[in-house]
Amino acid sequence: MSRTQFLLLTASLIALAPASALADDAEPTEPSTTVREVVVTGTPYAVSLDTVTTHVDVLTRQQLDTSPLGGLGDVLSETPGVRSSFYGPGASRPVIRGLSGARVLVLQNGVGMVDASTLSPDHAVASDPGEATRIEVLRGPSALAYGGSGIGGVVNVIDERIPTSAADDGLEGRVAGSVQSGDDARAASGHIKAGKGPLVFSLTGSIRRTENYHVPVAPVSDAYAAANDVTPIQTHEVLNSSVDVEAYGAGVSYVKDDGAYLGLGINRVETRYGIPFPQIEEDLGGEGPVEIHLHQTRYDLRGQTPVSWGWFDTVRASVGYADYKHQEELVETGETGTTFISHGLEGRLELVHDDPGGHQGALGVQGVHRSFDAIGDEAFVPATEIDQAGVFTLQRWDFDTWGADLGARLDYSNLDATTGQRDFINASVSGGVFWRPAQDWFLALSAAYTGRAPTEFELFADGPHPGTGGFEVGDPNLDSERVANIEGTVRWSNDRLKLEGHLYYARFFGFIDERPTGAIEDDLPVFQFLQTDAEFVGVEASASFQAWSKGDNALSFEADFDWVRGSTPSGPPARIPPWSATGRMIFKTLKTRAQLEVRHVATQDRVTAFELPTDSYTLINASFEARPFHDEGIKLFLDGRNLGDVEAREHASFLKDFAPLPGRQVRLGVAYDF
Repeated sequence: MSRTQFLLLTASLIALAPASALADDAEPTEPSTTVREVVVTGTPYAVSLDTVTTHVDVLTRQQLDTSPLGGLGDVLSETPGVRSSFYGPGASRPVIRGLSGARVLVLQNGVGMVDASTLSPDHAVASDPGEATRIEVLRGPSALAYGGSGIGGVVNVIDERIPTSAADDGLEGRVAGSVQSGDDARAASGHIKAGKGPLVFSLTGSIRRTENYHVPVAPVSDAYAAANDVTPIQTHEVLNSSVDVEAYGAGVSYVKDDGAYLGLGINRVETRYGIPFPQIEEDLGGEGPVEIHLHQTRYDLRGQTPVSWGWFDTVRASVGYADYKHQEELVETGETGTTFISHGLEGRLELVHDDPGGHQGALGVQGVHRSFDAIGDEAFVPATEIDQAGVFTLQRWDFDTWGADLGARLDYSNLDATTGQRDFINASVSGGVFWRPAQDWFLALSAAYTGRAPTEFELFADGPHPGTGGFEVGDPNLDSERVANIEGTVRWSNDRLKLEGHLYYARFFGFIDERPTGAIEDDLPVFQFLQTDAEFVGVEASASFQAWSKGDNALSFEADFDWVRGSTPSGPPARIPPWSATGRMIFKTLKTRAQLEVRHVATQDRVTAFELPTDSYTLINASFEARPFHDEGIKLFLDGRNLGDVEAREHASFLKDFAPLPGRQVRLGVAYDF
């Protein structure tokens, strides 16, 4: 038995510990402090959003109802410091502080996705935001608890598929539905939780269907047409961009009043989406447009219970297994070109303590076993078995006016491919101090040193990869990528004004980059993975101001800003987003909420030799919500995006010159919470 299998077995067995503890009459553990809004990602113990030492954003279900229809990256793309890898409406991952792919870890309820979305930008995340009740975004040093895979950031998609508490009055839930112009979208989602306890049941589901989306200009950019001497087809429709998503699941838990629970959940995601292609008059040859059919079945076991184990007062465990497969099919013939398969098991165990004197902490272990394979002419990565194990501790001291955070983690990774095998051991540490010089102030300085093992495609890739437009060649001799982060945080607020700012710097040692060699293979430019140094520096800021209020009526203004700059000895890394600034005006009454938003994204002309610049653009968005009925759980909403119908291209996207962001779209919907 390998060490990873041992850790996974241990986590699985301890996950059953709550079942025996449920039979005990353990007293509930009271939190040491009252928190305004608890962040559940990054630390196993309760920390309020306004006292975290780094930048964390939380999107609630109310916000998700009116977020852009699309993948996970699209939903988060207007969050400061976050952009979308936008590969058409079907596939998008978050890009955090200029970092993407394997450097951004996407979780489902704190456990890895076990999909293939990090392998290529045209691979969708196997989770639909329509099912989420909450999404948390972590950046920088706060991601240490999840190891090197979160070296750029962590996104945790949280749902209530496994109930953690009894339903209010025995039944609660939500349903929502909407229609949208510009792509003829129809979407619906719902969640139901039933049972006063001890048994509680849940059902979740979401569907989203869209047709080809419309844009205000020809899909192929003028810059690409001029650089490649081609003639764009003059149409305002991005062909082969339709999407069909279905996700549904169920769960059951045994819950107690003291916060203990043990639950089992199952979820199924099926997605079919097209890959946009260059719409030009010239014949590019090849096999024509491609459509991806993705499906994943996921099983989760999760539980926690209060205990009296010396220092520790809570045990929390989770185990997840996922079976993932996606096929790339030729639209004209229906033939399958390449099939990607990924299945694996991940377990996580956390022992938590919460001292009333202000000391909180946790000790945890985590293990992963994943099998990956690709079959077909474009299988550019060999079959690989991935085993990972980690042990970590996080500690926090809060003494009212000041405090400190400390963390450490040790990771072991083994990648065993048909073409080679590598082992990596990485140690990561983090620390932070915070100070409250006055009631309205919160100042923090945090730092971390983190290591990330190379992925299977960075090590062993060797073949054509149409998703990135290159023939990719890995380097089996790559070392771990290491980064030193430092981040300063400032928060200030009073009854009417709230300000927050983050300044960060990251120095990479052995930054794994991909650069063209100048050679051509299979009519594609050859890109070689290599290691170099890199620096990233940036700033994120937000502000909100309540300009007027009277009774239930209020007028407020909000603003966000982000900027990041990446550098290597060979020039800037590819696809670094330009700065952006967003302003909002919000008017609320007892029954309504109206918002007008203006978002400006700057020109990006600081590019590598093999990418084209993108022009600036300004989007005007507006939304209106109303609760006109006696039952205030019913909400009607009207949402308009890119109302000026302007050309907008996401610089972080591989398809920025073939598939601009959607033009004017108007969505009408209804949501009901009960």
